Amino acid sequence: MGPRFDVVVQPNGYAWWYIDASSDDGAHGLTIIAFIGSVFSPYYKLSGRARPDNHCAINVSLSGPRAKAWAMTERGSHRVARDADSFAVGPSNMHWDGDTLVIAIDEISAPLPYRVRGTVRVSPEMIGTTAFQLDPAGRHRWHPVAPRARVEVEMAHPGIRWSGDGYFDSNFGDEPLEDGFDDWHWSRAHLSNDVAVLYEGRRRGGAPFDLALKFDRQGRWHDVVQPAPAALPRSGWLVKRATRADSGHDPRVIKTWIDAPFYARTALATRLFGEDVTAVHESLSLGRFRSPIVQSMLPYRMPRAFW
Repeated sequence: MGPRFDVVVQPNGYAWWYIDASSDDGAHGLTIIAFIGSVFSPYYKLSGRARPDNHCAINVSLSGPRAKAWAMTERGSHRVARDADSFAVGPSNMHWDGDTLVIAIDEISAPLPYRVRGTVRVSPEMIGTTAFQLDPAGRHRWHPVAPRARVEVEMAHPGIRWSGDGYFDSNFGDEPLEDGFDDWHWSRAHLSNDVAVLYEGRRRGGAPFDLALKFDRQGRWHDVVQPAPAALPRSGWLVKRATRADSGHDPRVIKTWIDAPFYARTALATRLFGEDVTAVHESLSLGRFRSPIVQSMLPYRMPRAFW
């Protein structure tokens, strides 16, 4: 069983597949997100969100010495093709061959145009078969496809090649993300034997939610008690960040991979469940995202191609 790119996405809805990875030496980071009904797209919002397949993108973000890159170009349905095992958006595509997700990237960055081109291979250690509801009505769902994976990165532009451990999940929804939540904080950490995933935040209206899980090397999961709250400094855009850590331990920001007006993705040095680990962490402020000022900024980083 693989990621299943042929899911039905209803009007107002969304689907995305998310991969993150860090190089073995800790110097480089990668995130790739493939969207149907791109949740942060100003074009999808202005369209009335009637046709999710007409608003698709493959977002690529690379960080590291002499290897920074960002691309997220939205394309319409005439440039999209997908079935159970593959998803193509314009010149970029991802394909599940039964064992490995192969991602062919061919994008142009924005607002400064430069080529982002290469191949990423994601080889899961295990495949998760359980999806989790993030709200009582089940309008927003999260599926950890491969909580632990091996990732190989070979980029022609920028010229970089590395391998490291990674993570692969997917999210699905039947309404806009900002209709369901005000904010959230998410993190994942590879422990010596398990993978810890921590979710928490506020639903729209202020009701809190949280989810804390461990996945073993066979993909089996169980609930765990959330570690103690831990403060983090705000991002450069002053997005509030919060996380969890073993009592008495103060997490440290190693590097902020993505710093946007409503979103931050960060590498943390922390301690969880008795182990010193590096965690990938994200904070999302949907209150910020709703701001007309932020909405007016989005097209500069998320252009839409009409060819």
